[in-house]
Amino acid sequence: MALPIPSSSLHLALRATKSERMGFMSAIATHQATIRTSQGEILVELFGNHAPKTVDNFVGLATGEREWTHPESGEKMVDTPLYSGTVFHRIISDFMIQGGDPLGLGVGGPGYKFGDEIHPELDFTSAYKLAMANAGPGTNGSQFFITSVATNWLQGKHTIFGEVSDLASQKIVDALNTVPTDNRDRPKEDVVIEKIDIKKL
Repeated sequence: MALPIPSSSLHLALRATKSERMGFMSAIATHQATIRTSQGEILVELFGNHAPKTVDNFVGLATGEREWTHPESGEKMVDTPLYSGTVFHRIISDFMIQGGDPLGLGVGGPGYKFGDEIHPELDFTSAYKLAMANAGPGTNGSQFFITSVATNWLQGKHTIFGEVSDLASQKIVDALNTVPTDNRDRPKEDVVIEKIDIKKL
């Protein structure tokens, strides 16, 4: 499930300065998620008032409260957190890190799709946004990405449902965004999502 990549000239033009990349949105968080990776923790705030279906889906898959179907075996997964043990399968420097595929290949999902929740108060004008990866309108599942720069060209195409909430977590995103990758943008060494903890606010 690939995101549109800008041309190199546009990409360079949209790179944010350090100060611009530290801006936060004004949306009020309903949940806090701690994405525990093999290279550090990323704390994100989830905006359930702005993207309720998306946040409910992410929370349910993270905790195991939402049933999903394994894309390889077809087995119904009950009380099984989808994200635990998966990897960030696609990382593009100065763009984003992407994960959430139970297969770890960028083609898998939870066995269902749901619609977009594009909210005018949530935008990609600064970095560190948590959003859903998709293959077009109405194809959201389990895959998500976190931006590392402003990504204005994604506006209206992907549901934003959260934001990295502190500087320490932003530094982890920055570090992950620079790991060596192959010609398919896959990290040469796995960056594992060990688990995602959820706290309701």
